Amino acid sequence: MAEILDQIPVPEERAKLRIYLGAAPGVGKTFRMLEDAHMLKKNGLDVVIGLVEPHGRKETAEQIGDLEIIPQKEVVYRSVTLREMDIDAILARHPQTCIVDELAHTNVPGSRNRKRYEDVLELLDAGINVMTAINIQHLETLNDAVSRSSGTQIRETVPDSFIKRADDVVTIDVTIDELRTRLREGKIYAPEKVEQALSNFFRKGNLNMLRELALRTTAEQVGTAASEYRRTQGLEQAPMPEKVMVCISAHTGTERIIRAGARIAGRLATNWYAVYVETPGKDLRNTNPDGFHRLEEYKRMARDLSAKVVVLSDKNVSDALIAFTKRENISHVIFGQSARSRFDILLRGSVINRFLAEVRDATVQVVPMTKQKR
Repeated sequence: MAEILDQIPVPEERAKLRIYLGAAPGVGKTFRMLEDAHMLKKNGLDVVIGLVEPHGRKETAEQIGDLEIIPQKEVVYRSVTLREMDIDAILARHPQTCIVDELAHTNVPGSRNRKRYEDVLELLDAGINVMTAINIQHLETLNDAVSRSSGTQIRETVPDSFIKRADDVVTIDVTIDELRTRLREGKIYAPEKVEQALSNFFRKGNLNMLRELALRTTAEQVGTAASEYRRTQGLEQAPMPEKVMVCISAHTGTERIIRAGARIAGRLATNWYAVYVETPGKDLRNTNPDGFHRLEEYKRMARDLSAKVVVLSDKNVSDALIAFTKRENISHVIFGQSARSRFDILLRGSVINRFLAEVRDATVQVVPMTKQKR
């Protein structure tokens, strides 16, 4: 028996992911991450820097110290030489822990992975622990809220499912006044950009909102982890889970309701569905190619945000959604606000009105869908 047990491979412990989360640039995420890296090295761990961006901040650059740096690789794109993290060199070196800054970065077209967070997932799959940093505005489900508050479109985002993969989320928090003081002292941006930043992204109201979102996100992560631990240890009976359904379509603006659904599911620590109803005789691929491509992108986005995408087929959209809600015991339903005219709704009926009339035990939220140029 002992010989047989010796032949059974022991699974390796899963690589650990630690995320340093901040409300805005300049709070000290990278500095703290490097500080912790030096502690690990002092304790005998093999730590390397895969990529760190000091952004001209003297204190951050000095904090690198004697940590080993894996040289970046040069990539030529449209006759311009750019530098990217060399994931192959890191995998070949195979340290115990790798530092990866600027998590939301989009890689140069043609790279093996489209986004840097996908590079990190590859390192984790290879058994390499990763310490990385991100600001809260780059979290996918917060994109709309941040854009409305700051007046700035955040184009580089990371799916919430990546945050859920983290073993540890460390919030780097400073007061709003301290952060604005750092900005005025030139510790965040170049002097010529300070006044514009103070009047826009670094407004007190916007920073307060971002700080609250960062702290709330960390609290949700901790709460989810604690709940899962209690469940697996049998410390409490797992309650009946809430279920969230988002009704997606090919209409522009659907990304808003997808983010809203993912955010609600995150707060409830539950799984969620992105549901599309296709009707017979209406093939978007042929009748509306642009709509078809939008729908495929929305499905991809929903999957990235940990949704289970469900495609139903029914000649009546309302019937399909009502039946699915009852069958799956959905507790929260999210619709997009219809752009149809009042006359058209009176003539053909409203999916939302029909749903509300027949489903009484689910919370229904209607999210405005702003028109966007595509």
